[in-house]
Formats: sequence, structure tokens, C-alpha cells
Amino acid sequence: MAEKAYCVKCKSTKEMADEKQVTMKNGRQAVKGKCPACGTGMYKILGCKKK
Repeated sequence: MAEKAYCVKCKSTKEMADEKQVTMKNGRQAVKGKCPACGTGMYKILGCKKK
């Protein structure tokens, strides 16, 4: 998938490592992964779910 997300520790946008798609409590889709440089958790909320 190679999603890009912002790392708050490195203060830059990077491609996530060990990413997996998750569903939040409200039903929206998101991608959860780790920063390849520092290992900090990264999270990216994907687009809206169509009705």
C-alpha cells in the first residue's frame, strides 16, 4: 500500500512501515503503521465512507 503520513517526532512526511488498515469506532477507515526512521506510531485517516 505504501501510505504516506506525517511523523510528529521527525516533523516530516514519510512512508509508513508495518502498515495495516483498521476500522475506527465510528466506522471510518484508517491506516496504522510505524515511522521507518524512529519507530514512532503513525496514523492516517482515509476518505469518507460512501453511503
